[in-house]
Amino acid sequence: MAALWRRRRRLLGAAGLCRTARALSGKPEYDLLVIGGGSGGLACAKEAAQFGRKVAVLDYVEPSPQGTKWGLGGTCVNVGCIPKKLMHQAALLGSALKDAQHYGWNIAHPVHHNWSEMAQAVQNYVKSLNWGHRIQLQDKKVKYFNVKGSFSDPHTIRGLTKGGKETILTAEKIVIATGGRPKYPIHVAGALEYGITSDDLFWLKESPGKTLVVGASYISLECAGFLTGIGLDTTVMMRSIPLRGFDQQMASLVTEYMESYGTKFLKKCIPTKVEKLESNRLQVTWKNTDSGTEETDSFDTVMWAVGRAPDTKALNLETVGVKTNSETGKIIVDASEATSVPHIYAVGDITEGRPELTPTAIAAGKLLAQRLFGQSSELMDYDNVPTTVFTPLEYGCVGLSEEKAVQCYGSDNIEVYHAYYKPLEFTVAERDATQCYMKMVCLREREQRILGLHFIGPNAGEVIQGFALGIKCGATYPQLMKTIGIHPTCAEEITKLHITKRSGLDATVTGC
Repeated sequence: MAALWRRRRRLLGAAGLCRTARALSGKPEYDLLVIGGGSGGLACAKEAAQFGRKVAVLDYVEPSPQGTKWGLGGTCVNVGCIPKKLMHQAALLGSALKDAQHYGWNIAHPVHHNWSEMAQAVQNYVKSLNWGHRIQLQDKKVKYFNVKGSFSDPHTIRGLTKGGKETILTAEKIVIATGGRPKYPIHVAGALEYGITSDDLFWLKESPGKTLVVGASYISLECAGFLTGIGLDTTVMMRSIPLRGFDQQMASLVTEYMESYGTKFLKKCIPTKVEKLESNRLQVTWKNTDSGTEETDSFDTVMWAVGRAPDTKALNLETVGVKTNSETGKIIVDASEATSVPHIYAVGDITEGRPELTPTAIAAGKLLAQRLFGQSSELMDYDNVPTTVFTPLEYGCVGLSEEKAVQCYGSDNIEVYHAYYKPLEFTVAERDATQCYMKMVCLREREQRILGLHFIGPNAGEVIQGFALGIKCGATYPQLMKTIGIHPTCAEEITKLHITKRSGLDATVTGC
């Protein structure tokens, strides 16, 4: 028997031995194995552990093409929401310093921003979150493996460490939550060699200097916004429309404010080449798609923000039959987050048709664990998810855009209430409030159910978060009009919306 077993080991290797042992015992090592230590994966793993299940998390960060790497926690913690919001705050503080003079503060001039100090403080905080996640997993008895996982069979994952050491893990149920990574425009000469992405920006130790941000996504505009806000010469290159998928009237106001704030825009332009000069600066050549003319300029940094791709290449999904969208590469899931293979699930940015947002990934991961190991049958509800774009003048929204509402219900069946307003904070500082605007999209019926709410102004995320509950619960326009506002706030202006677009009347708020 021993000889037979040794022969099997030689023939099958370590991976085959593990699969054979599993087949003989009939029981996988783990109840749940999560591939990906980002927001959704960690939430799912920790929730499953609460039910007394044996859970493991695999997480491995492939360094960016520029060599940037980070710790446990995924995109949001390391190269997304957290460092982005902190650097946005740095830019807001710069604006506050300018306003302060109007409020009687004597500010020494000129005021300079130190990138290295900001970056070090942000990076230190992020590292503390990495450590915190590891401690949480340990406390909840979730086994953490810093390995790169791929499927060997539907219940077996082969993990490789940085040094190439192999680990074989088996699980009854597997959740894929590997998220996405920024795309590079590989058709642009020099893009990969000389450009960076958001994966790199937040970990730069020195200032990026004069920067070209290519793309019109919220990532592009947020990064360009805070770079401008801390005093850097920043240009955004857009091929088409800004903030695709968002309400386009609001998107236009966001970019108008950014232009007035100092960000330059190259509209309807596409890059064709990036070259490194003897001075170490980067010369970018681009083409204007309207005129067909070609132009060049030099920058210290070129950042690509042209979209994100699901991180699935190393997973070996084809081997086990997990279906993906052939165009996007994202994993196809049903309402229960199940893939085409029983017992294999997926949550977060890697899934087709889901919003690429941290809170939805967390909620979906928790609910999945509750369905798998608890008594729950509750599915994730992806309707009316609020979000905010942290541009210099923030844009928050929940529900349908005006375009989507018209598409769904017809223009004759919707009513749009809107207002231009001036935040009280802007008055003494004499700041321009031309783009401070809000609108409420409602069904044009007796109850006038609110379909969407859009707000551009200070603290947009805080404003929208409060109203999101009402809209999630089916709030109507008459109900909102009965809500007493908190005076004096920007949010209270929403409770006073009474001018419709249909009326053609001036929507500028005057007086208290």
